Amino acid sequence: FLTRDMAQIGITIPAEQLRRFWSMLAHYHGQTWNASEIAGSLGVNYKTVQHYLEILSGAYMVRQLPAWVENLGKRVRRAPKIYLRDSGLLHSLLGLVKMRHVESHPKLGASWEGYALETVLRLLRAEQGEIYSWATQAGAELDLLILRRGARLGFEFKYADAPQATKSMRVALEDLRLKHLYVVYPGDVEYPLDDRITVLGLPHLAARFRAR
Repeated sequence: FLTRDMAQIGITIPAEQLRRFWSMLAHYHGQTWNASEIAGSLGVNYKTVQHYLEILSGAYMVRQLPAWVENLGKRVRRAPKIYLRDSGLLHSLLGLVKMRHVESHPKLGASWEGYALETVLRLLRAEQGEIYSWATQAGAELDLLILRRGARLGFEFKYADAPQATKSMRVALEDLRLKHLYVVYPGDVEYPLDDRITVLGLPHLAARFRAR
């Protein structure tokens, strides 16, 4: 991909430089984009790494999830969150060969978040312009906000056996005026946390939205 496909579409950046950048991005998977920090590590400037990011995003290898900014009287994060769109590629760049390596790695939760996020976006056929992340400087956050036919749906992705409601979820519910918040986890039991918060696995989520 880096040595042949990129050259065929006119990208002249050395393949090894893009690979180094891509490998660094793997360690930022699920985090807020920080161009200055990566630029310092690569020994280039802010605009150069921003250009690299746009190249990989345009090639559908990286997803930039923009921040939802709304005048709520609160300071919110404005930088996008970054995800490698293919979990297998993420694990490869992190050197994780077997599932036991993934399960013992600090990026386990972020890996699940990226995988579940991409699955939800496919299920709902959500597109740019209706998908966002959200976080306040005070610590409240929401992994995924989808604007759909005038309604706001929230999604949290938790790699846990039995997720429970948190203060952050309730702040997101009220501040963003969510119609419903879904907590997606790798389990097979669906259960409510309250009238507008439901914990469910990806199969239940697929069945729920196919039925609409």
